[in-house]
Amino acid sequence: MRFLLRTLAAALLLLPAYALFAYVVMPVSWLGYHRFAGGSGAPACVTRTLEGIAADPLNVALVGSREDIAAALEKAGWSPADRITLRSGLRDATSVLFHRPYVSAPVSTHVLRGRPQDLAFEQIVGGSPRRRHHVRLWRANDPKDPHATVWLGAATYDRDLGFSRYTGEVVHRIETRVDTERDKLVADLVRERPGAGVDCTLRVREAGRGVNGGGDVYETDGRLCTTFVGAPASVPEPFEIEAALKGALPSAPPAQSPSSGAFPRISVKS
Repeated sequence: MRFLLRTLAAALLLLPAYALFAYVVMPVSWLGYHRFAGGSGAPACVTRTLEGIAADPLNVALVGSREDIAAALEKAGWSPADRITLRSGLRDATSVLFHRPYVSAPVSTHVLRGRPQDLAFEQIVGGSPRRRHHVRLWRANDPKDPHATVWLGAATYDRDLGFSRYTGEVVHRIETRVDTERDKLVADLVRERPGAGVDCTLRVREAGRGVNGGGDVYETDGRLCTTFVGAPASVPEPFEIEAALKGALPSAPPAQSPSSGAFPRISVKS
């Protein structure tokens, strides 16, 4: 009995120390390191955590207004994620610990070019947010026609919980093959809108492996799949999608860039 009480007391004493180390000391240390070093060294096609650690690769682009995107994803069975608050955080933790449904559980904040995600959607698997499909989206341009807005996204699958190899925080572990999640998202959207244009020919990085913000290894073929969920008066050209990745849209296509007028329609596995 004494041993049990001592163990419990030790755990209660260590818990605050762990929380301070994992959620304050290490994040602040990483943030300071990246500020001093001038960045994380990750390519522009990769998101970052709030501490500046390279996170998930960009692998999707959706074209449409904010309303187009939200309506299409919800129709396809994806739910908008709640904002991170004390209340949503406690509900998220409770749902995971006690295996309770929370279809709009918050997702961690990632940044792209210094901006947090504009939208986040998810599909829980198995009745709780422990496992889920999810995508973070960033608005990448500001066209006159809102239906031509380009949203760059990183789609990944959370397969379980674990500890960050960088900070020690409790985080979701992602599935290694992130392209599978990209293809699932596109397939869900196309299933609900069979006439949607899809192009998966744009390669934004070399195929290979990377490491995300929690220390998980991922594999990607380096392609960005673009899906039209709105009805733009003029279809954005491939060069515009590439320019959106760089953070600025040119007023006219470069001389070497072809102008196809529309993306080709390709088949996507469901």
